[in-house]
Amino acid sequence: MNYIYGVDVGGTTVKLGLFQEDGSLKEKWEIPTRKENGGAYIIEDIGAALKENIASHGMETGQLIGAGVGVPGAVLSFEKVNECVNLGWGQVNVAQELGKLLDCPVKVTNDANVAALGELWAGAAKDYRSAVMVTLGTGVGGGMIVDGQIINGSHGYGGEIGHMTVNPAETRKCNCGKTGCLELYASATGIVYETKKALGESDIETPLRRMDGFSAKDIFDLAKEGDAFAIEQVDRLGEKLAMAFGNITLTVDPEVFVIGGGVSKAGDILLDAIKKHYGTYTFGAVKEGKFILASLGNDAGIYGAARLIKGE
Repeated sequence: MNYIYGVDVGGTTVKLGLFQEDGSLKEKWEIPTRKENGGAYIIEDIGAALKENIASHGMETGQLIGAGVGVPGAVLSFEKVNECVNLGWGQVNVAQELGKLLDCPVKVTNDANVAALGELWAGAAKDYRSAVMVTLGTGVGGGMIVDGQIINGSHGYGGEIGHMTVNPAETRKCNCGKTGCLELYASATGIVYETKKALGESDIETPLRRMDGFSAKDIFDLAKEGDAFAIEQVDRLGEKLAMAFGNITLTVDPEVFVIGGGVSKAGDILLDAIKKHYGTYTFGAVKEGKFILASLGNDAGIYGAARLIKGE
């Protein structure tokens, strides 16, 4: 039996998965992400955790095909991190350093890319060859797979959907330093911010006015119950996402959009809001887009990372 490791590096934890060569997940676990000293211990910790697992399974030389890694940053040539602010990294050759520790091939790409690859391989998009995955959570991430190939771009910034401009008139700055980014409107925090702003500009009655510290989930729940104000906020969100998705469609023309992250738990009400406006930003044969919800949850990253090694 041959094995592959899938590694998904997050700001709080590193998720690790041991896969059989056929893609079956045999085991998964997590270790803390130690970001002190500019993230100097992260690769060493991953190597130690995987070597311990190799020993526990009694793997012999040659049984480990390789390890795939997803990181929250830009990656060049599937090996070198160009920048990873959340981990404190500048340029780090993750493939080379981890490969030396494990004595096996290592491939690396952006965490949103591996999540997209995971959904395409074993999740909601497994019947497709081209998919764009968008994760709506604390931020907005994106990964693009076209004809089975990850779109990384020349600087590793391919698929940075969250920082696509959807409102050039916006003056509020995104964490990336730009203004008008999709993340300002479609992240969980952005949805709440925009809703609070709308409350101040409107006198429409809504239970949100009596809720202390409401969440994006609260907004969706009220919209599902028929609250007019909440419905309007979901509609505005749908339009911003539709604008971004329309522009993406007219660039790479994916077969399907996969929506993941915490905000995606809103379900059909979110998809319906996107579909309502999507045709406005597309034309011709692509006006009827396909939108589905991700199915692998937090495991998408380790599945996609393993897929990097498995290949076709």
